[in-house]
Amino acid sequence: MIRAHILIVDGDAGCHKIYRQAFESFADSELVFETNSQQAETLIKNDSFDLLLAATDAGGINGLDFYKSARQLDAELPAIIIADEEQVAGATASLRLGAKDYLAKPLNPVDLASAAKRVLEGSRLGAEHELLRRQVERPYTFDDIIGASPPMRKVFDVIQQVATSNVDVLVIGDTGTGKELVARAIHRRSQRASGPFVPVDCGAIPDNLLESELFGHERGAFTGADARRIGLLEFADGGTLFLDELGELPLLLQAKLLRTLQERKVRRVGGREEVSVDVRVVGATSRDIDAMIRQGQFRQDLYYRINVVRIDLPPLRQRGDDIGLLAEYFTNRHSKEIGKAIFGITPEAYQVLKAYPWPGNVRELQNIIRRGLALTRGPMIGLDDLPDELIVAAGNREPGETLGYFQIRDEHVKKFERQYLIDLLDRHGGEVQSAAREAKLPRGTLYRLMKNNGLDGGNFRGPATPPKG
Repeated sequence: MIRAHILIVDGDAGCHKIYRQAFESFADSELVFETNSQQAETLIKNDSFDLLLAATDAGGINGLDFYKSARQLDAELPAIIIADEEQVAGATASLRLGAKDYLAKPLNPVDLASAAKRVLEGSRLGAEHELLRRQVERPYTFDDIIGASPPMRKVFDVIQQVATSNVDVLVIGDTGTGKELVARAIHRRSQRASGPFVPVDCGAIPDNLLESELFGHERGAFTGADARRIGLLEFADGGTLFLDELGELPLLLQAKLLRTLQERKVRRVGGREEVSVDVRVVGATSRDIDAMIRQGQFRQDLYYRINVVRIDLPPLRQRGDDIGLLAEYFTNRHSKEIGKAIFGITPEAYQVLKAYPWPGNVRELQNIIRRGLALTRGPMIGLDDLPDELIVAAGNREPGETLGYFQIRDEHVKKFERQYLIDLLDRHGGEVQSAAREAKLPRGTLYRLMKNNGLDGGNFRGPATPPKG
């Protein structure tokens, strides 16, 4: 239901009836009429309006000059210019100055209401987008980690508590949950923040090179070692070493790493001397480390040495509304990168994202949003911009039950349709005529949709509303 504080500046008092008629469906909206431009400027200076309607030339008011002054008083105030036929040039000049639309006299109440609704909704969408941007950038961020769900707040609390100490940390989480972001957050908030942060992917370096990468080597230690080279442990001296996929370390290297962590000394490959290092280790793995210990694939003593503090990162499917928060964050971030004005995701697309199990977690969601941004032709990422396989996987089928892509998609659309109609009728108190006008549907079509979904406008004309199921 549209609620707006609207200032109407028109010297032709005879038009006021048309304005009132146009805004009859704008429940709880307040119309403020003014025929004098100077008085109108005072109103803008002392009050806050959602929309300005300004005539270009009526009753002696110079609408273009007035609009210039109004822009100086409130640059964010959206405006629609009302122009006589001979004043069209002034109206187009106002558009260049920032007005959202213009209408020609004689005014049509339906066109006026439609234009005002479009401008108000566009202004609200922009305000919501800005609010979301501020929310995403401040309250729901912990360094580069986005989240507001209880599981993530628990993670943030542990990071905050452990960061200022010097203990080693083990981060457990599925692939794509953000283990490196946690390690970087710990480093930034520690006393080692001015030192190096050195990430090492233990699963990406071949076993025959991993020892040399971690511990360094002396000249002549092996074929091709024609110069001394320090390892990543030495390079991280005074800072933090992040060992990603720690479970991929061979057992022999696990033993050497354990000795290094116990004594904080490094012996290079082919070397005799030990070099002292001051390094904090944050390890991470997506594997079941407890099962690996039972199977003899990971040293229990190394596990106890690194697992001074353990942080368990929840998978995305367990993070509730964080899915929407992350989707909006990635949309805002990547739309700027590609130069598209995309304001978020549609409700039906969001419902699909919520139902999807996200095996690839946050990283997969980020890639889905990037894909949607590249494909969408509208101002929001919609159902058509999501991969077919994601929509099918989000269908929540019973075991053994198989439905085609279009059947599953139709289910999601039907759920969205019913919820949309319930919200629409609730906003308009069951008044089908005004609801149809907002939905831009013929009244007969809206009646048919209501009947198909078992909805009766009379049920929305009291304090009680039907269950939103």
